[in-house]
Amino acid sequence: MPSGEDRRPLLLGAADVATLLDLDTGLASQREAFTRLGRGEADQPARLVLPVATDDSLAFCYAARLAPGSGAVSKFGSVNPGNAAAGRPTVSATVLVLDPDDGRLVAIVEGTTLTALRTSAASALAATLLARPGAATAAVLGPGVQGRGHVRALAHALPLEEIRVWGRDRQATERAAAELDEEMRPRVVAAATVAEAVAGADVVASCTASPSPLVEAEQLGRGATVISIGSITPDRSEVGLGV
Repeated sequence: MPSGEDRRPLLLGAADVATLLDLDTGLASQREAFTRLGRGEADQPARLVLPVATDDSLAFCYAARLAPGSGAVSKFGSVNPGNAAAGRPTVSATVLVLDPDDGRLVAIVEGTTLTALRTSAASALAATLLARPGAATAAVLGPGVQGRGHVRALAHALPLEEIRVWGRDRQATERAAAELDEEMRPRVVAAATVAEAVAGADVVASCTASPSPLVEAEQLGRGATVISIGSITPDRSEVGLGV
């Protein structure tokens, strides 16, 4: 990194993020982050959320640091569920990283790819700690970027035998399941309904922008671990109150 007045921030695009960071790195980073947060070392102030009045979209801004001596990091972006119909990512973000000593900007990172990796790694880490022993089946709701990321992360972290994928768009769901099934083990199959996807599943990951519950307690097997990443504001809930 150049020093003095000539120092320019490092620019990392989506391809750079995908090349530099893998699931093992993501899992290790999340373990450290949650450990530090649990110990009271990390700083995580309240996030800012700006709703969009015309639809279910929103803009957000997060800031955090691993410890008082660490550089601050901020993520600024948006969630636009309507993008899915046009084949565009529903989450867009940029991550800014500050120098811990002088506070200057040291990196600008494409945050959409980073978010997909970080979120799926956090969910997979939670599943390794919370899922019942011998967990063999998972359900992933949502065949988009986050859904695909969660299939990959759960398959990487757990000795699963089958992952069921459900989405409102049947064709997109079947296409995603087929592509993921060719890419990895365990078996990945498309489910016709939410109930079919979650029935008897040991781990359920809901990766949608649904403002109303998709999963109810009576649909779940006893002891199932449920992870919801789309319930990002108080008025959004992918899972029912009984879950």
